[in-house]
Amino acid sequence: MREKKDFDQNVLDIRRVARVVAGGRRFSFRATVAIGNRKGMIGLGVAKGSDVSAAVEKAVQQARKNTVIVPLQKNGSIAHEIYAKYGSAEVILKPAREGRGIIAGGPVRLMMDLAGIKNVTAKIISRTPNKLNNAGVTLAALRKLKL
Repeated sequence: MREKKDFDQNVLDIRRVARVVAGGRRFSFRATVAIGNRKGMIGLGVAKGSDVSAAVEKAVQQARKNTVIVPLQKNGSIAHEIYAKYGSAEVILKPAREGRGIIAGGPVRLMMDLAGIKNVTAKIISRTPNKLNNAGVTLAALRKLKL
């Protein structure tokens, strides 16, 4: 039997979306969920459902499929500075010394915590308030990390 990985999950965003049909608007929900085991694995999932709980469950399944292994340093930081762009979002991640903590805002802070990175400085360069793009650019940056 396969070992089940225990992931912590965090709902980043829930949006009510609509499609227009002949009788009016049909509403559904889009959930953005980040999962991580705080030991170097992280994933991001986006899914729609007829209610919030269905959307969140589908997003968690999606995130499990899209997991990334992040190389961590001994001091709980990243190996080198990294820049990434995803959609309109841009981010810079910089390693930090022991005890500095996670200096980041919004979805970047949540993603770093779920990945198990304890000491990092991050800056979202773009001015987008879109949590989905900000989380996506963080995942793209973590994918580019080399040990």
